[in-house]
Amino acid sequence: MPDSISQNLKRIRKRISQACKRAGRNPESVQIILATKTVNPARILKAKEYGYNIAGENRVQEAEEKIEKMGSRAEELTWHFIGHLQSNKVNKVVRFASMIQSIDRMKIVRKLNRRLTKVDKTMDTLIQVNTSGEDSKYGVAPNEAIDFVKKASEYDRLNIQGLMTIGLFSDNWPKVRAGFRQLRNLRNTIAAEQINNVSMQHLSMGMTNDFELAIEEGATMIRLGRAVFGERGTPDSYYWPGIDMPAFKSE
Repeated sequence: MPDSISQNLKRIRKRISQACKRAGRNPESVQIILATKTVNPARILKAKEYGYNIAGENRVQEAEEKIEKMGSRAEELTWHFIGHLQSNKVNKVVRFASMIQSIDRMKIVRKLNRRLTKVDKTMDTLIQVNTSGEDSKYGVAPNEAIDFVKKASEYDRLNIQGLMTIGLFSDNWPKVRAGFRQLRNLRNTIAAEQINNVSMQHLSMGMTNDFELAIEEGATMIRLGRAVFGERGTPDSYYWPGIDMPAFKSE
């Protein structure tokens, strides 16, 4: 009998295909990032068995603990950091992450570049943009994003590959969609600038409640936790007040 993760992933794939069909997109253009906050290592590795091997962690310490528990099996996964990055955690995140999706301050850019230079590495990065305007969200203001990308691009250890946002916590779906569309338009504007060391190939947007809208607006990465692993012991509202709301349902 299939386990719950298998069944959940099957439902997700169907919903991705339907959203892509509505948008005239290829489902293969959408990548699932497992949002693994509070998820135990065994369940993360179970999802990996079904072909989903990118784990997105919000907290450096939690990621380190999981990687230690997994031992050599941690190398079977690609680790993205998707949470707010504190400057005192930069050295640690460089050890395990292959991408940091939440760059939003020049202080972090400078410190990250120094650390990467010291260990002779480069890092794929996304710039986080606060498209919702909510105080509970981190990210560069949309009207400052182009200048921020230009400044960050001068640090050669960072490979800037696109933008990330956390959607508006609301069941006003037209407003949620508008935020995703704003990020897509911003990505297109930045791409047209042809900035050195900036590719703008990725839009990381959409979580369990709103990923179909995000796909319709161009998401190439969606960050799914509850949709894959089920409800957490600690609800998302503990981390993001206001997120407890109905999931988007297509017509």
